[in-house]
Amino acid sequence: MQFQQLMYFVAVAETRHFTRAAEEVHVSQPSLSQQIRALENELGAELFSRARGNITLTDAGEALLPLARRILADADTARHEVQELAQLRRGRVRLGATPSLCTGLLPDVLRTFHDQHPGIQLLLEEGGSHDLVRELARGALDLALVVLPLPAASPALTTVELLQEDLVVVSSAEAPRPGKGASVRIADLQGEPLVMFRHGYDLRELTVAACRAEGFEPSFTVEGGEMDAVLGFVRAGLGVAVVPSMVAIRTGHGLRTTRLAPPGLRRTIALAHRSDVAPPRAARELQRVLLASRPDGLGRSNPSGS
Repeated sequence: MQFQQLMYFVAVAETRHFTRAAEEVHVSQPSLSQQIRALENELGAELFSRARGNITLTDAGEALLPLARRILADADTARHEVQELAQLRRGRVRLGATPSLCTGLLPDVLRTFHDQHPGIQLLLEEGGSHDLVRELARGALDLALVVLPLPAASPALTTVELLQEDLVVVSSAEAPRPGKGASVRIADLQGEPLVMFRHGYDLRELTVAACRAEGFEPSFTVEGGEMDAVLGFVRAGLGVAVVPSMVAIRTGHGLRTTRLAPPGLRRTIALAHRSDVAPPRAARELQRVLLASRPDGLGRSNPSGS
């Protein structure tokens, strides 16, 4: 008894027509009939009654049908499970993330994932949350790290909150500390030269909105940079910048970090994927590593699940 024969038998049983069944399984009708006859010979019983072209199941066929369906389903499950395991030995994950997360959170997480699954290729795309949501919607990404809340017109996405992170002010170590004392208020940034990210950065929108909420327009000395460029300009003394605390921890020499006075500024990072498509096994494994690596000790950054 062969799986192919059982597949042909189930197709005929469901269509009650040899020609239509042959079309469904993409085989010629004579070949399908021959395999059905061989199955009947092996079992020693006719499976179909073929009286006057009316195809019905015999008692033997009725008994075989649920068993054949179960065997084929079990075979498909076995095939799927093996393929899922194989995906963790080879394959790829397409991950999108904001540039600040590429600098702060991801290096350690991706190192852990690569150590566990060295055969999986990691494809990383940097962008703002709006761009990443669009790439998720068109199927160009498996997962994305985005800033909540999502844009109002976002497609149906499933999000899991990963962490809440404080924003801080970085300035040149050689320049005077912004504000007064050990912290700086948003209002203290009025008239302070700011190094600002390009349009589309979530940090730009958040900083500008906070300044306007305090009744002033921020003053830019340089704008349009990516994260590394912004930090470099600040280090050179061109101004200050508002950045995530995880980034500030990794900035190295030449920069000073000043926390924002309460209530400060925080942002919520979430892991997102399309709701209508389950991520592949390798992407689900990366999701597990990300959720297990939620940072607990970064200032006031506390993980929060949803």
